[in-house]
Amino acid sequence: MSLEITDQGFLVKYADWNETVAKQLAGHNKIALSAEHWEIILFIRGYYLQFKHLPNARVFTKAVAKKLGEEKGNSRYLHKLFPDGPLKYACKLAGLPKPPTCF
Repeated sequence: MSLEITDQGFLVKYADWNETVAKQLAGHNKIALSAEHWEIILFIRGYYLQFKHLPNARVFTKAVAKKLGEEKGNSRYLHKLFPDGPLKYACKLAGLPKPPTCF
């Protein structure tokens, strides 16, 4: 399946996303998806659907802590899952736009 992605690897059409697409995007980014990754990916998709925008990294971490608990809503945990940038890569694998605070 051919995906339409931006030059930075973000999915062009949100509606094209599904679990197979997420796995394909993860493969492109050399990330082996675990249940912990899925929890964060589904969380950020839900956040985006609810609020119609993406948070900055600090708000993202706090929102994860509020919804999933302090042990998951901290930088160490999120960087263990997404070493190159938790918010950026969670959004990328969730088929969301590039967060405005990410370079």
